[in-house]
Amino acid sequence: MLATAARFAETHPDVRIAWEARSLQGFADDPMRRLVDEYDMVVLDHPFMGTVAKEGYLVPLDKYVAPEVLTTLGRESVGASQQSYFYEGHQYALAIDAASQVAGYRPDLLKAAGVAAPKTWDEVFQLAKIRPGFVTTPLLAVDSMCSLLSLCANAGEPAFRAGSSQVVSDGAGEAALRRLSELKDCGPREALEWNPIAVWEKMSTTDEIAYSPLAFGYSNYARAGYRNSIIHYANIPAQGSRGPVGALLGGAGLGISSRCKEISVAVEYATWVARAECQRTIYFQSGGQPGNRTAWTDPAVNGASNDFFAATLATLEQAYVRPRFPGFVEFQTEASLLIHDFLRGKHNSIETLQLLNACYGKWKP
Repeated sequence: MLATAARFAETHPDVRIAWEARSLQGFADDPMRRLVDEYDMVVLDHPFMGTVAKEGYLVPLDKYVAPEVLTTLGRESVGASQQSYFYEGHQYALAIDAASQVAGYRPDLLKAAGVAAPKTWDEVFQLAKIRPGFVTTPLLAVDSMCSLLSLCANAGEPAFRAGSSQVVSDGAGEAALRRLSELKDCGPREALEWNPIAVWEKMSTTDEIAYSPLAFGYSNYARAGYRNSIIHYANIPAQGSRGPVGALLGGAGLGISSRCKEISVAVEYATWVARAECQRTIYFQSGGQPGNRTAWTDPAVNGASNDFFAATLATLEQAYVRPRFPGFVEFQTEASLLIHDFLRGKHNSIETLQLLNACYGKWKP
């Protein structure tokens, strides 16, 4: 974003765009009210859309961006990335980053063990028998929640079905919690405090972790020279014959605060960043992970990232989109802690599902 701001200023000498960073956890749960009071533009996650719409925090971009531009961006979206910022008839952000949980591995470590990267969950747990920690999943509270939702959708029963008062059915929920617990048992105890970046750091700087089946992908770890060892990425494991479906969609959208006094300039900048040309050139070259499908299929982009994008596109195209109702972010924060308690042995699976349903009942519309 710093690079795009500098490039934009070259053709708009009267405009200065200054970006400030926040933590990954802050990206997940910082109060939107504070952000839009302080900043003209915000990079945000799509589960905030319900709150954004209810409180009027962001400008409805469809009132300022030409319909043909929005149509093109929607057509060029990686999976549901662009659509995830569309809520109750309005486009509140443009997809500038696309991500979901994917699999990552060290091909040299797998080759040394005489195995290939797994494509099914049965193969994942066979791989885990090589040694403790060979297969490791990040299980920080919010990542545990993300993985649970991915596992439910991957098995054929996405959570939060319309008209249901349950997060997920008891049978599907117990099966997903059981698999999540099995993933915990594969890795080190410290993985309960690791986010995806911590796992990719460990995988790329030591020989302790060879494979991770569910973690948000970061294409910089697939680029030569970024760390000691290059990580290769792949689609998530399949359950049965369904293929790599159900990985929880992440990514990031660029929205404009309703308090912004320079909306026309902000809209011009936002649409430029989201368009294919910027996304496949300066945005990617400066370390970004594009949200535009044109970049994901670009030979130069894939050549510079060991095919990160081509290798995971099928997972992104079939990713699971979380609910976005007002209060979902608060629900997600509380539910993450409940799932973490389960992994620490505080509650069994049935008790955990009951607590999740009670929490859902408190926050859902």
